[in-house]
Amino acid sequence: MYVVFTDVFLSFQLFLTFYSIILQVYLQRSGKDRHLYKQINNQNRYDMMNKKLFLCMGIVMTSLVLNSCDMDNDGYSLDKVWYSIATVEPLGDSPAYFLTLDQGTTLWPAATNIPWYVPKERQRALVFYTILSDAFQGYDHAVKVLDIQGVLTKPIAEDKGEENDAYYGDDPVKILDMWVGDGYLNVEFRFNYGGSVKHFINLVKRDDAEKPNYFEFRHNAYQENAYAGRNGIVAFDLSTLETDEEEIQLTIRVKTFEGDKNYTVNYRPDKIAQEPPSSARNPQADFAEIV
Repeated sequence: MYVVFTDVFLSFQLFLTFYSIILQVYLQRSGKDRHLYKQINNQNRYDMMNKKLFLCMGIVMTSLVLNSCDMDNDGYSLDKVWYSIATVEPLGDSPAYFLTLDQGTTLWPAATNIPWYVPKERQRALVFYTILSDAFQGYDHAVKVLDIQGVLTKPIAEDKGEENDAYYGDDPVKILDMWVGDGYLNVEFRFNYGGSVKHFINLVKRDDAEKPNYFEFRHNAYQENAYAGRNGIVAFDLSTLETDEEEIQLTIRVKTFEGDKNYTVNYRPDKIAQEPPSSARNPQADFAEIV
């Protein structure tokens, strides 16, 4: 990052130096033309030569600046866009924050296109960014945030027993992807939507001694008449799960359009991702239509 700014500064200094030299030559020649030459043809010839010199210098300096800005000091292309689902980590009461990816990689937003973004504690987000450098002040990368969209982030819901269907609903969904990352169960899914009400999404932990790590993915469409399919992403905070084991297997029952289906994922309390997402590297979601 600093090398980029240094290259631009040196290029600008070089440009000013050449500009000063050419300007002096131009003034000297203009003086000679005024005092020694009276022929219009000579004056036109000098003007044309000066214009060509300025044009060549402009092309050369533009090339230098563009080349210095195209790559940062770690070899990253500044026009390459990365996107990841990350955890937003606010720094105190200030608007500053950093990002943690599923595998624990940390990103420091050294620059941003959305300075009005307000970070929230334990909030998952879909982040679009460019990498500026590696190993920046204790973070794995310094980045420029191009866009950031909050992902629905929720705690595990309590089991209401016989009231689960009425309260949480049990409407079908299609699971596109499900994985554990940075201590969250992340689910990308598709559902039918009618546009009149936000749908209610939850992860319910069943109180069953025989199935200690058994969950249900619940979707309440509130009996809405659906006319289109929508995609959604939700992240459930698993930090409240109590276990002395290094790794546990979670079973999630989902009502799909083909009937009930059980999904299994591995969870480690140390938050190391075990199963990287497949399709979630390019997620599509309608963030405003689920709660």
